[in-house]
Amino acid sequence: MDFRFSPELESFRQEVKDFCQKELPPDWQMGDFFAEEALETENEWAFYRQFKLKLGAKGWLSIAWPKEYGGQGSRLKYVILDEEIVYHGAPGLDTGLTYAIISPTLVRYCTDEQKERHLPPMGRGETIWCEFFSEPDAGSDLARLTTRAIDKGDHFVVDGQKAWTTMGYIADWAIGLFRTDPEAPTHRGLTMFILDMNSPGIIRNPVKNLLGRTVWSETFFDGVKVPKENVIGKINNGWKITMDTLNGERSGIWWLANSRRTLDRMLGYVKERDSLAKDPIIRHKLASLAIGIETSRLFNYYVEWMREKGDNPVHESSISKEFAADLSVRVAETCLHILGPYGQLSKGSERSPLGGTISEAFFGYLPWTMAGGSPEIQKNIVATRGLGLPR
Repeated sequence: MDFRFSPELESFRQEVKDFCQKELPPDWQMGDFFAEEALETENEWAFYRQFKLKLGAKGWLSIAWPKEYGGQGSRLKYVILDEEIVYHGAPGLDTGLTYAIISPTLVRYCTDEQKERHLPPMGRGETIWCEFFSEPDAGSDLARLTTRAIDKGDHFVVDGQKAWTTMGYIADWAIGLFRTDPEAPTHRGLTMFILDMNSPGIIRNPVKNLLGRTVWSETFFDGVKVPKENVIGKINNGWKITMDTLNGERSGIWWLANSRRTLDRMLGYVKERDSLAKDPIIRHKLASLAIGIETSRLFNYYVEWMREKGDNPVHESSISKEFAADLSVRVAETCLHILGPYGQLSKGSERSPLGGTISEAFFGYLPWTMAGGSPEIQKNIVATRGLGLPR
């Protein structure tokens, strides 16, 4: 891979930057991870919806899709979009779920009728999606899930519970993995479905993070009817689809864009203070983080380059995700140490440096390292799929 970006890609990156600078309010600052997790007021949610529609109108939300579905077939352009949108703290990509994770699954595995129904409004920015995988007793060992989907002829009936559903409290649609054959081995007998989140019997309980913001939800299913035409792929073949979906979720660009913004804020703060700027230990720590971020950034683009040319980077995706997620935590911890006790002050405190964003990063980054599979799961994938070590 040539790690230099083509003039076309550089031009697109600048276009996205210009768009963010033009469309975001001058005082826009919605937290230090995904913008969606900090939206609270109706005005903020209204702005999110308008901003997302503008992204759709420019054709950016579907930019990675094949041309026959309204896209440009460019995963690299989507990753550039993702990086710049998240770096600028802008909303619209639904924490990466709808467009980076779920839409590739729909494009690859859905029927023509399913694509016809769901891709156009998704590409226009009119719908929000979530995914149902984790359960209270099935997280890293996802194959242990117990939520049942019972075949009733022309439909399935779903009963059970899912946990840690990002955007689940606000989503319109979902993809979900449920057990359709309890007698089959754990990795079999699972089926992927499309669910209408307004179906009777779906109960959503919002879950707050350490900053007191609603990010996730626990979701209960009480006799939820799911039409048979909502099955993705084949019945009892959902595990393979899920692995492909999670492989797409294991991109480090989201963590990277956030931690790069945090580091840039810290660099600006240090440069304005001679006592910090001249401290060799601080300079070394910041330089080390900057090198790590650039290394992670290039590896992320390498993984997406592999996907664009048709490869399936399984263990590479896990390396990308784990390195970027771990780096984000190190960025937050290092910045907090540099600021000292004042760095612990939250947003709203008059003495809080950098608007309290460093303490937000510290409390916000760590829980997200579990998304898409815990660090242990990523290391297991690298060991078995990358290094060929025995299970």
